[in-house]
Amino acid sequence: MKLTRREVLKGTAVGAAGLVLPVSGLARAKKTTFGIIADIHQDVMHDGEMRLQAFIDDMKDRDVDFIIQLGDFCIPKAGNQKFMDIWNSFEGPKYHVLGNHDTDGGYSQEQTQKFWDMPEQTYSFDQGGLHFVVLDGNDIFEGKAPGYPRYVGPEQQAWLRKDLAKTDLPTVIFCHQSLQEEDGGLENTLEIQAIINDANKKAGFTKVFASLSGHHHLDHNVEIRGVRYIQVNSAAYQWIGGDYQAVRYSEEIEKAYPYLSYTVPYKDPIWCVATIDPEGVFHIEGMTTSWVKPDPWELGVEEKGYLSKETCLPRIRSRSLHFDRS
Repeated sequence: MKLTRREVLKGTAVGAAGLVLPVSGLARAKKTTFGIIADIHQDVMHDGEMRLQAFIDDMKDRDVDFIIQLGDFCIPKAGNQKFMDIWNSFEGPKYHVLGNHDTDGGYSQEQTQKFWDMPEQTYSFDQGGLHFVVLDGNDIFEGKAPGYPRYVGPEQQAWLRKDLAKTDLPTVIFCHQSLQEEDGGLENTLEIQAIINDANKKAGFTKVFASLSGHHHLDHNVEIRGVRYIQVNSAAYQWIGGDYQAVRYSEEIEKAYPYLSYTVPYKDPIWCVATIDPEGVFHIEGMTTSWVKPDPWELGVEEKGYLSKETCLPRIRSRSLHFDRS
């Protein structure tokens, strides 16, 4: 099923979202627009291909400078080749971030990178007079918390320091896990924030002005020492677990995708488009859809932590994010 752009954008809140950037370096920058999609979970969702196709169609229509997916994309199995073909049909630059679920089923990072045509797990690139950094939040260390790894280790930290020192361009960092919070984000967020803050101090301006992540399936942002830490909501669903299972689709679909009933899917795929222009404004255009019923609250999900009626919603807001230039 191919959605028209009008259908995809139904309910979208489009508005001027402004994040005032540091003046230094922007005189050399060009207006740069890029599409961001997170946590499609092709191996959980029965309609992952439709969701990705809708995103790619919109990015082609908009003629963005590049696209990036923020992880939990797909595992490297042959059955996902059509999904990858959809992604690769975008002819412009396209970038990957490794998520914690992209090696499920016993696959290695190397296998996933090869399947995605992702040369490095940690890398950086320049576009339009701006610098972009991709980190891998899946390093393993002794004494890690139970569950999936969520850590940026010493080798990556050393690389990040050198990479930030080599550029004087305004910089955005991408990572699957949030660099903002240790509760579910990276276990060593404070170490990574310290590297960012040190780079900004040495530059004499807020060189690293934003970090974007997926993972939490939330639409959230916070400012810490002048840096915006932005979480991009999933394109597909909110996970609520086995205690609140509900059957929404046919027996055939539910059998083929056994974890689908552990989620509350979003009716339509959602993503966002970011635009940075040399006048010093970072526009974020988001989207809003609805739940595939029953929603979490109809199922009796307890409101606690990030699972609340205020924060757990099928949307990515268009925001006005103001930046401290001091």
